[in-house]
Amino acid sequence: MSPANGGGRLTNPETSDVETAHGAPWRFALEGVRQALTGPAYFVAVALVGVGGLAKAAGFPPGVAFLSTLLIWAGPAQVLFFGAIAAKTALPAVALSVSLSSIRFVPMVLSVLPMLKRRDTRLSTLMIASHFIAVTVWAESLRRLPDIPRAVRLPFFFGFSITCVLVTGFFTLAGYYLAAVLPKPLAVGVLFLTPVYFLSTLVRGARSSIDWFALVFGLALAPLTQKFVGGGFDLLALGVVGGAGAYFAARAWDRRRDRAR
Repeated sequence: MSPANGGGRLTNPETSDVETAHGAPWRFALEGVRQALTGPAYFVAVALVGVGGLAKAAGFPPGVAFLSTLLIWAGPAQVLFFGAIAAKTALPAVALSVSLSSIRFVPMVLSVLPMLKRRDTRLSTLMIASHFIAVTVWAESLRRLPDIPRAVRLPFFFGFSITCVLVTGFFTLAGYYLAAVLPKPLAVGVLFLTPVYFLSTLVRGARSSIDWFALVFGLALAPLTQKFVGGGFDLLALGVVGGAGAYFAARAWDRRRDRAR
């Protein structure tokens, strides 16, 4: 195996999927760990430092701050959870609001799971994998998985995503203890790292016209869907409307370019 930086092909192109599946699943899992530790895990981890402070402000012990990252694995949902608890919101309402805030992950799950699935993959395995699909893991999966043989994508994915979750969990725990000393401007700044990293990853991975149109439509429509849709459905609406618009715009652009040639 000759790992490539930034998600390049991880095996000899002449090696079959069957040979790879029987010979190196753990090597690919460890490669997923290594690639997560080259940057992605730390970007999302730093962004969730503030969640630990919220857990402390809501009166929870440090273990709950750590478990919130492992079990919820979504910064906005964790902020919503601890904020609602601090405001003494009824628990059923807290559960409903956290669930609605996570609807935005549905398009991400639907785009990654087909890349992981094989004919012999169990549904339970895919359901477990879906828990780990958040913004950073989704963006990096789209960029890295296509260059990995399908037979070993799951080991790589789990190695990568579990590392991201664990590192973030420990940073959340660190934030719990740093809450009293971390300056407020710095706390706000680290929360902004995740969207910046997410956008830069998408720009770096854009290859075709539809990729660029999707970025343009997404950035243009995001404020509108957030204002007029909201309720946790804004990203879902953005994906449907913006994605459809990007698809048709890219087709028109490509046809016009082909005629010009």
